[in-house]
Amino acid sequence: MITAVDTNVLIGIWNEDDALNATARSAIDAALALGSLVISAPVFAELLAAPNRAETFLDYFFRETGITVDWNLNESDWRMAGRASRAYAARRSKQRDAGPRRILTDFLIGAHALRRGYRLLTLDDCLYRAAFPRLPIIAV
Repeated sequence: MITAVDTNVLIGIWNEDDALNATARSAIDAALALGSLVISAPVFAELLAAPNRAETFLDYFFRETGITVDWNLNESDWRMAGRASRAYAARRSKQRDAGPRRILTDFLIGAHALRRGYRLLTLDDCLYRAAFPRLPIIAV
């Protein structure tokens, strides 16, 4: 079974001071025991965008851990992400949600996992459950 990994889980394992560090590490190990791990291109881009995170570090990390980067997003991924983002915006305006605003990247990550039949390992299970009800989610 293939598990797609969300950006926030990887950030959690890299931040030794984060309270979720051990939990994120355990979740990654458990998912790896059941099959392979993959990230979508938007996850890679989010990770690379962080200050002081070198591209060489990311390349080394993914090579050493065996986590695959899927660089390909197709038209149906983009369309699904756009529809999910639009539905999220409509829900947010009705609920007057004061929580953090989600960006299109979040919906690309979910669409990528769902379209390929992967599970998604994430800290944002509420967002993905609402946006992609058929997506199998492993919540950290």
